[in-house]
Amino acid sequence: KMNPIFTPSLHSQRHQFVVDFVRKNKPNKVADLGCGECRLLKRLKFQRNIELLVGLDIDGAKVKKNMQGLAPLSTDYLQPTYDQLHIDLYQGSVTQRDARLRGFDLVTNIELIEHLTLPDLELFSSVVFGYMRPASVIVSTPNSEFNKLLPGLTGFRHSDHKFEWNRSEFRSWAFKVCLDYGYEAEFTGVGEATQEQQESVGFCSQIGVFQRLNVLPNRDEEEVFSYTLVYSVNYPTLRDNNTLLRVLVSEVLYWAEQMKNRCVNACTQYCVCFRFVVVPLAALWSFCPKISELSGNLSNLRRLLMDQPQVKLSQDGSALLLRCEEQEQTDGDEEEDEEDASAIQCSHQTEPEEDWEANI
Repeated sequence: KMNPIFTPSLHSQRHQFVVDFVRKNKPNKVADLGCGECRLLKRLKFQRNIELLVGLDIDGAKVKKNMQGLAPLSTDYLQPTYDQLHIDLYQGSVTQRDARLRGFDLVTNIELIEHLTLPDLELFSSVVFGYMRPASVIVSTPNSEFNKLLPGLTGFRHSDHKFEWNRSEFRSWAFKVCLDYGYEAEFTGVGEATQEQQESVGFCSQIGVFQRLNVLPNRDEEEVFSYTLVYSVNYPTLRDNNTLLRVLVSEVLYWAEQMKNRCVNACTQYCVCFRFVVVPLAALWSFCPKISELSGNLSNLRRLLMDQPQVKLSQDGSALLLRCEEQEQTDGDEEEDEEDASAIQCSHQTEPEEDWEANI
């Protein structure tokens, strides 16, 4: 294994190239072929435009060993957003077709093709460019012209490499792919030599960025499912009604409790009715931007809270009722609470308007 001679490391530069491409082009569906230890996927999961992220590798054991790094974090559950992300990891070969990887916006192949025999490379080209037909394809592979600058290197950079191409060989393969499958390609790379040597040897890793020229009609082919699904996860999203309700109720209860504490201390006679502190939904909706954002409008907030068992509303549904904590609640108290809650009517037209924001 060669000592690192690049800062940042070469693999970090390759991954950063993909991240920069994703930030600029904002693909929704992204697949990484030869995902291995899932390092690139772990960076891509933070790109908010991606809704479907897929990894594929022939080594299922390696994928399983690293897949937990793609699981949602605790903050994803505590503070979900309207973004949605689904991640699938498959065990399978890039020489085989699978209908689940068709129609992607971007497919990446980072230091992959040099591990294929030439016959398998032909199959790879057919599968990726002819069958999957993503809008964009990124392919990186070692540039053999740079090898003479790598200290202590004899032969290929890795014992599993079947070939390492110079720039001319890589471009010849790329142009043939473009001609056969209707793509165009641009060439760049990462890992620069010194200024004096850059032009003569090129980049350490050469990169081809392929763009599909046209969208062909789907051929009437039998759907094939060759890959084995080894991991699948949905990230929590506010587009899911259950998640939205969970977050909304949590916000409502939190802010109502804050208002109750201030109310009890500052304006007991106005706020306390029977055993409850009365917190108008209008006050919650106007005071807390998160609640207004989640619910949309006041009537919708009332509708969403109606059937939530953690929330006790007044009979007309205009206010939240929070039990006073002056004494412990018994089973008998619960029945009395229900009767008291049913008796509470909140008419803000006949009562003086309370300046809730001044109390918070």
